[in-house]
Amino acid sequence: MKICQVDRPLVATNRIPGMEHRHLQVVRDGGSMLVAVDAVGCIPGDWVICVGSSAAREAAGSKEYPSDLTIVGIIDRWPPEEEPSAEKEPSAGKEPSAGKEPSAEGEQS
Repeated sequence: MKICQVDRPLVATNRIPGMEHRHLQVVRDGGSMLVAVDAVGCIPGDWVICVGSSAAREAAGSKEYPSDLTIVGIIDRWPPEEEPSAEKEPSAGKEPSAGKEPSAEGEQS
């Protein structure tokens, strides 16, 4: 399983018969952009759980379905709450504002 973020829907109206009319989403896995079958109804910005290989085909509805990545769940909270607060704390203690003050004083002189 992978954790990915939904970037945007992918519309492909001309498909092989085996793909039927399932919704597709462009997801980001780190720096890579991938196409996944949306089995849960997610929207852009959602963090999702994706499965690959035979699990992706079964989750999409059939072992014969031509998918190697299927979205099987929407994550309620991601990234973990500790990470954003940890990022905020160092930025609050940084000195860029102190660096801006002297330049502002220099402009006033």
